[in-house]
Amino acid sequence: MKLIRNLLALLGLVVVLAIIAASVWLGPTLSKFDARFLVVYQEFAGKLLATGDPGVSMMWSVPVTADLSPEEVVESMKSIAVSRNFLFVGESPFYKQVQAITGEDYRYVNFLSFCDAQVGKKMLEYRDHYSGFMPCRIALVEDKKGRLWMHTMNLDLMIHGGKALPDDLKADAMRVRGHIKAIMDGAAKGEF
Repeated sequence: MKLIRNLLALLGLVVVLAIIAASVWLGPTLSKFDARFLVVYQEFAGKLLATGDPGVSMMWSVPVTADLSPEEVVESMKSIAVSRNFLFVGESPFYKQVQAITGEDYRYVNFLSFCDAQVGKKMLEYRDHYSGFMPCRIALVEDKKGRLWMHTMNLDLMIHGGKALPDDLKADAMRVRGHIKAIMDGAAKGEF
């Protein structure tokens, strides 16, 4: 019994020393990270462990009310964007492209793009790599069971996933995040 107690005490000491060493080694780097980065990666890791799919883990997904047509959802998305001064900048009906190439009908898949050019400019001035997040895209997808869903990239990974953004840029990014969430949540219910 005494041996087990001593082994557990030794193990505890090793763990404490490892935590101290990791803090000293990673502390200066992690202190520059956004305050929410751990929460964002915990959510990502939780989804990844639950699904085994990094694509699912990187996305926000919202189911659409069953009685809405794709056209109604698209009009709702555009209307909500306009009400928030968020520019609708394009649409790419993927299902039509598949039909044109294969000659076969395909389920509804449409990519809608939205942008705030002033925020986009700030993002590009901060880091060119952020162009990959622009414009903000929402996919309206009919799943294999016929249910409509909206999917978009989880912007929290960009906003909180690393070194803290400058305060003004972070505020703008959070506003854009709010627009995207409002479009998805509202259009899922057919709001205008």
